[in-house]
Amino acid sequence: MATTLAALMIHAAPAGATDLLQLYSEAQSRDALIASARSAYLANIEALPQARAALLPQVSARWGSVNTHYGSGSVSNTFVSSGYSLALTQPIFHWDSWQSYQQGKLTVASAEAAFAQAEQDLILRVATAYFDVLAAQDDLALAGTHKQAIAEQLASAKRNFEVGNATIVDANEAQASFDQATAQEIAAQNTLDVRRAAFARIVGHPVGSLATLRAGATLPSPQPNNVADWVAQAEQSNYGVQLQTLTLETARRETSKAKSGYMPSVDLVAAGAHSNVGNANSLLSSAMSSPSSQGSGPSSAGQIGIQISIPIFSGGAVQSKLRQTLALEDKAMTDLDDARRLAVFNARQSYLGVSSGLAQVKALEAAEQSAQSSVASNKLGYQVGIRINADVLNAEDKLFTTRRDLAKARYSTLLSSLQLKASAATLVDTDLQLLNALLTENPDASAAMAGAREAAPVNAGAGLPARGVRPGITAPSMRR
Repeated sequence: MATTLAALMIHAAPAGATDLLQLYSEAQSRDALIASARSAYLANIEALPQARAALLPQVSARWGSVNTHYGSGSVSNTFVSSGYSLALTQPIFHWDSWQSYQQGKLTVASAEAAFAQAEQDLILRVATAYFDVLAAQDDLALAGTHKQAIAEQLASAKRNFEVGNATIVDANEAQASFDQATAQEIAAQNTLDVRRAAFARIVGHPVGSLATLRAGATLPSPQPNNVADWVAQAEQSNYGVQLQTLTLETARRETSKAKSGYMPSVDLVAAGAHSNVGNANSLLSSAMSSPSSQGSGPSSAGQIGIQISIPIFSGGAVQSKLRQTLALEDKAMTDLDDARRLAVFNARQSYLGVSSGLAQVKALEAAEQSAQSSVASNKLGYQVGIRINADVLNAEDKLFTTRRDLAKARYSTLLSSLQLKASAATLVDTDLQLLNALLTENPDASAAMAGAREAAPVNAGAGLPARGVRPGITAPSMRR
């Protein structure tokens, strides 16, 4: 993944404006959540070698040396005994150990799916934070422009009142609108500061100027443009569904493991021992005045054979464990069904978010042009006396609201396209290149929203990836 991202960085925005790919690259190494997910992955994959160990030979060695002193009356003696032993056990049939080994494989697969899901989540979090900041910048720029327009109308109302061409009502209405616009500008600045701080939490440092959405950028439409295909893909490949499927299989293995309480276990055992006892019989020989029985030399012994252990009665623990695992298996089946329903819901919701978002953007672009014409018409009517000041203020408010909604609709549509891919488990870092291509290197582009816009085409252009096989999971580096 790092190599792919490095290739994409060739198209990064120049100095002065940081683009989406640059910040995503920084988040990969600095975000606390992805670092935690990487560590969890490295920890969980150790379940397989640990489970495999129970199927391999177990070897143990012992060594000991004992000095014993005995004294009673005139009889006293000290003798030394030492020895060592070596034992080997090779499991031949342990049903529970075999099932644990299979569960270890499932744990590794779950760890890979969970980490891939965390990588998808990082892409979504970076993109969401990025476009949240852009939306807040647009809101602030629009609020400033709206405030300036209201200020001009307020000045005009005051002049007309002073010369007797308007009533004080017009001036008061304009003043109220100006005060409201000032409050909106303050709120927009606060929202921008908060969203920048939220973005800094992900990338590990304060964010500066960001590359903004290019004027007239063509927003991508879903490909395939059929919700049924996305739903089918999500129902099978969604990472939540994959994880719950693995959980169900693990639960079934746990039930099978519980049945081992009724089964025998078979081991191949081999052992060898060597001991050396010095003056072990000297105390007895002294007491019996028999010097011929003093001391004994080293001795060795070895054995090899098959050991079979058959459970007979365990106080009902096996039956209880079996009931417990069957209940957990039923729970896992229910959770899998819910995960599939959630994946289908998210796919439908995201698809509708993209398709309806594209239509909403197109409608709002037309509404923006109408609102601009309305402002110009009402200003002209106010100048010739056929419109009142409130009409101009209302037209300005509608233009401000329309432009703000249009900006939010654009960002929401782009995010929905990423969420749609995530629901089908096809979202990878290269998908950010599609969004990054829509950005401009001009960090002050958002200020241009205050002026007139040209309507942007919507429904053509780069599409989302078609339904296909779930992308391979990129394992994190094993670097400690």
